[in-house]
Amino acid sequence: MHPVFRSALPFALCLSPTLASALDIQPGVWEVSSHNMQVGGQAMPAMEEMLAQLQNLPPEQRQMMENMLAEQGIRLGAGGVQMCLTAEQIKAQDIPLHDPESGCRNEVLERSATLWKFRFTCPDAQGEGETRFVSDKEFTTQVSGTYNGQPSSMESRARWVGADCAVLKR
Repeated sequence: MHPVFRSALPFALCLSPTLASALDIQPGVWEVSSHNMQVGGQAMPAMEEMLAQLQNLPPEQRQMMENMLAEQGIRLGAGGVQMCLTAEQIKAQDIPLHDPESGCRNEVLERSATLWKFRFTCPDAQGEGETRFVSDKEFTTQVSGTYNGQPSSMESRARWVGADCAVLKR
């Protein structure tokens, strides 16, 4: 696997799902794409570039990566990673911010209908961010902190792609 891809994809997957929930977002499949990602002052590839690199992997490596993501309820979409947010999760504001076995913790610092500010701590990353709700079908997130001890930052955009989460069932 390409070295940039090997370091950028885990960073993007660690921080991309750092989702917050407003009470009025749509339940269903959401696609999250990252951009303006930097680690240690070096620009990392955007999500679209990482997805293109994944398509160039040998079929067995690509399938292994896709299976690993599927076990977490995540699938690669045309422009990012796709995950399901259920109506129950949205109502309870209990959004899975990461794989429960990842060792990550999140704390919401401030919450309004249009903006959430949060702090996160993972084994390899920590920092703060904010999520802005553009509509019931789109929100953006900015995070900054450290990844593997190096300064890091990323912006992401989440968009609703459909109501049927069956395509993501494990």
